[in-house]
Amino acid sequence: MTVHRQAAVGFQRTAELYERSRPGYPARLVRWLVERTGIGPDRIVVDLAAGTGKLTRLLYDTGATVIAVEPVAAMLGVLRTATAGRVPAVAATAQALPFAARCVDAITVAQAFHWFATPDALGEMARVLRPDGHIALVWNRRLLDDPLQAELSTILDPYRGDTPSHHDDRWRQVIDNGRLMVADDRFEVENVQALDIDGLVERVTSTSFIASLPDDARRRVEARVRGLEDRFGPAPVVRYRCEAHLLTPSG
Repeated sequence: MTVHRQAAVGFQRTAELYERSRPGYPARLVRWLVERTGIGPDRIVVDLAAGTGKLTRLLYDTGATVIAVEPVAAMLGVLRTATAGRVPAVAATAQALPFAARCVDAITVAQAFHWFATPDALGEMARVLRPDGHIALVWNRRLLDDPLQAELSTILDPYRGDTPSHHDDRWRQVIDNGRLMVADDRFEVENVQALDIDGLVERVTSTSFIASLPDDARRRVEARVRGLEDRFGPAPVVRYRCEAHLLTPSG
């Protein structure tokens, strides 16, 4: 299985932090997904790169048959615990899905498509999708013009390197150039996360390229984030725009 090194190392180290500190997904987003894709009873949904199952659990509540796919062992372990074993969960990547052709009604990818936005992965997703199926790409995008998020970017960006990001939108080129899927619709809604300062530190250190730093460098990052309490108080509000992009087979 091919997993980007930063994801493999960082998320293996911080799966529990990820579960505690990352934002969930608004109910309005789930309602939109249900309305636009028909997700619900008698539908099969693959939640790809499911992480700790933050979206998985919301999809399960629709009554759909949900299968979680996640390649990082620690993340998969947290997901299985969080879902109490109710959701089938398999270790696999987008490039090699363990499903027959045209057997899935919908594929969801939350906070992850930028990690594996390649023609091979998109082709494999298209292979298992039914002709009338949908792919939903979901992100909680940090609002970089928000003062707190801008300060966090100042701390984070020197360590980012070549780590894939949804912000650069390179993933769009894979969809446009591949011609397998068509961008059919888009939805966005504000998502606000209230944390204490410890939670904000955990949110930052759950970032893949921070989690994979040596201990001394990671501690320096933690200290800088903790220092933001002087400006933003002990209960900072972290603002995101939750957006979803709906894809359908091109023909």
